[in-house]
Amino acid sequence: MTPTAFFDQSGRRVKAGPDASPSSGPFTPRKAVITGGDSMVGRATAELLASRGADIVLLWRRDEEAAVRAARAVEGLGRLAIVRHAAIEGLDEVRDQIEDVIDALGGIDVLVFDGRVEAAMPLLEVEPADWRDVIASELDAAFFSIQIAARRMVRERRGGRIIALTGLREHHPTAGSAVHDAAEDGLGGLVRSAALELAGDGITVNAVAPGEIASDGAGDRRERADIPLGRAGDPREVAEVIAFLASGAASYVTGASIIVDGGMLLTGPTAIRAGAAGAER
Repeated sequence: MTPTAFFDQSGRRVKAGPDASPSSGPFTPRKAVITGGDSMVGRATAELLASRGADIVLLWRRDEEAAVRAARAVEGLGRLAIVRHAAIEGLDEVRDQIEDVIDALGGIDVLVFDGRVEAAMPLLEVEPADWRDVIASELDAAFFSIQIAARRMVRERRGGRIIALTGLREHHPTAGSAVHDAAEDGLGGLVRSAALELAGDGITVNAVAPGEIASDGAGDRRERADIPLGRAGDPREVAEVIAFLASGAASYVTGASIIVDGGMLLTGPTAIRAGAAGAER
């Protein structure tokens, strides 16, 4: 069995004492931080977790108005909502922001990390700045967000849930997407390693890999021959999977990557490329 450990106030991991184990009571998500809170999946997740009793931090990257609308929906459910612009420019800024929003929330039970970006970049055309932009957003920020959230979860000794959104490239590379393939595959590896290290602290770590999500949400129900279920996904269908992983019902699920793609991955790389190009970010 993995020995339980916790972190002191300076963030150093120290040997656990006999009273350092996480609570053995049922896990209930009460405080959640959602990065990518301006995406349709992030907004759907915020509203769903709030409906189940959680206060929410929404970190937005591109669309403040969308994050504010999500916050209003959360508040309409009687829960606290905090909206902040996501720090992605430097590692220290990312670390400090996660600490700050956890303090503002009064703790953390759930981290939903979504730093996905999308751009077609063939291998031979990638410039150093392109590489750094994608890796910083999708992998650097993920590592330090997970690290800071996990330290607080361990310190609070209530267990926790960490969910990272990856994509189909975590499971299958595609031509013309070398940087994104590297980032999503790396994030999947990070999830599995973190799951091993944090299991003894009652923290589960999982990935969710969406396929194509309709750009106009539930309204897009056009037939799609390239997707076995015949349509693009609804953001709420991804949010339901995230909410399950964030719940006490998923207490025996860790280190997994759940594919939510209507069967697209089964049809091969051509469909995956099409899905990646059309996926809502």
